[in-house]
Amino acid sequence: MAYFSVLDVTPTTDTWIPAYLEPANRIVAKYGGKYVARTASHEQIEGEKKDAALRIVIEWPSKEAAVSFMNDPEYVPHLKARTAGSVSNHYLIEAKDDLA
Repeated sequence: MAYFSVLDVTPTTDTWIPAYLEPANRIVAKYGGKYVARTASHEQIEGEKKDAALRIVIEWPSKEAAVSFMNDPEYVPHLKARTAGSVSNHYLIEAKDDLA
């Protein structure tokens, strides 16, 4: 079953970004992930205001693929750099409708 990573990321420094993009892109693809959206063009239309510079959505073929990406030894130092240099929230969402 497909899963989606939904992230909001607000960099607190941009020093990590140049070294992050290429490896993250490559490793996401390695696990069958596909970027659906990576954009600063977004607006919150409901709920308590939660600012974020970027909203990112990645589609994964499975939960295992998403978790394997996050734990990939090549990605881990980039993940640490991103979390140290930003305020980030990452939600892993199963592509199903529990209310149907």
